[in-house]
Amino acid sequence: MSSRERILGRVRRALADVPPDEEPYESAVARDYAREHGERTAEETVELLAENLADYRAIVHRSDEEELPLLVMRLLAARGSEEVLVPPGLPPGWLAAADPVRIHDRAADTPHRLDRVGSVVTGCAVAVAETGTIVLDGSPGQGRRRISLIPDHHICVVRVPDQVVASVPQALERLDPVRPLTWISGPSATSDIELDRVEGVHGPRTLEVILLG
Repeated sequence: MSSRERILGRVRRALADVPPDEEPYESAVARDYAREHGERTAEETVELLAENLADYRAIVHRSDEEELPLLVMRLLAARGSEEVLVPPGLPPGWLAAADPVRIHDRAADTPHRLDRVGSVVTGCAVAVAETGTIVLDGSPGQGRRRISLIPDHHICVVRVPDQVVASVPQALERLDPVRPLTWISGPSATSDIELDRVEGVHGPRTLEVILLG
């Protein structure tokens, strides 16, 4: 008899005198948790997102469609990026004023090649105000997961208020669970046992979020 069989046998014996529960799991587990904390207008929800993004050490900018290309150009120039990684479906107007060489996301590019790219510009699928989180789902304007994890500088454009929700439950309703979801709350950071914070271990060291509206 294997260890697995012994353990399962003990479980069966322990449950031998337990009457069967006919109540469906969906009914037995309460789903009455709060969908959001407090009531806010769309403008207040966007302000909360900006506040929590900044609290996570993301750099937050505001822009409209006309100003966006110039803002992206200034951010890339300030960073000194000579190359910028571009997902296949990124609106071309976003980089219309930018000078860096555009590196398109290709399966043939190795992590070492992508590591030499200074910045990446993406859109997002949804942003969660209460947690200061942006979610990427691999759509054409966001590209594959690795392009938002390898370059050291990530510029993410969030359309407000259309792509902003208050809470995680509301975000999950918008997302397709079979897509590769990347949840980002500020720049990549980790702390060791002595609470020394190190940024850039698991992704970009600098996250700049543009609230576009």
